Amino acid sequence: MKKSKTFPEREAVLHKVEEQMAVYHTSAVYTSVDDRGVFSIIDSINRGISFASFENIIKKYSFSLQNWADFLHISNKTLSRYQKESKTFDALQSERILQIEILYSKGEEVFGDRENFTKWLETSNLALGDILPLDLLRTSFGIQLLMDELTRIEHGVLA
Repeated sequence: MKKSKTFPEREAVLHKVEEQMAVYHTSAVYTSVDDRGVFSIIDSINRGISFASFENIIKKYSFSLQNWADFLHISNKTLSRYQKESKTFDALQSERILQIEILYSKGEEVFGDRENFTKWLETSNLALGDILPLDLLRTSFGIQLLMDELTRIEHGVLA
């Protein structure tokens, strides 16, 4: 007979499932996430994104680890330590990771695929003050500005 897990072990498994569900929700079109999905995302942010889940996210995008360190306002050395120790990101870092994931989902939807959206992120943009959209991923306000710009592009408002 299989021995049942203790309560802390079960909580850890449930946390892992909830975290993966939140990451899954961010991959869906953001506007289709219902209130329950939003609360799941908020819960995952508060609990923190594990480095293992973060690794699944970073594999999808062309950002270097240095880019991610810049986005999360931590050093490359700290990011490497998180990886080595399988650490969990704090709420602010977890929120930024999920904001970028949501932005990427929206960008892929608007531009048709990941490659076209990545090119847009790496090209200076007159509508954004002639700066690289990629440079705006360091702040929540910058990410929201990019989301707003994607919505304008989606609706054909280019000026």
